[in-house]
Amino acid sequence: MNTHQVRRLPKRTVVIISIIIAIAFIIFYVIKDLKEKKITEVLATVGHANITQLKVINKLNVEDKDTRYQSTVYKVIFYDNDLNQSCIGFIHQERNEQYTKDLNCE
Repeated sequence: MNTHQVRRLPKRTVVIISIIIAIAFIIFYVIKDLKEKKITEVLATVGHANITQLKVINKLNVEDKDTRYQSTVYKVIFYDNDLNQSCIGFIHQERNEQYTKDLNCE
């Protein structure tokens, strides 16, 4: 017969691990919320002020091959209440904090 003894983790270690996991979830949701608020403001400046169900799918750091400037591209999906359409597409943040959009609303 094989008798295996399993050593239990101390309560203090379990509490510390639980706190670290809780902090990680809180940080994740705060960053997600801040990204969505920023994109909501950006979409309002490019003509989509009344939106709901915003989701930032992806954030990419890209580089222009000719000028070697770094910029950011956000892939977003949202519902525009003014158009009564669901929109998906890209928001491009250029070097001088100007934004361009490439959205497809259906």
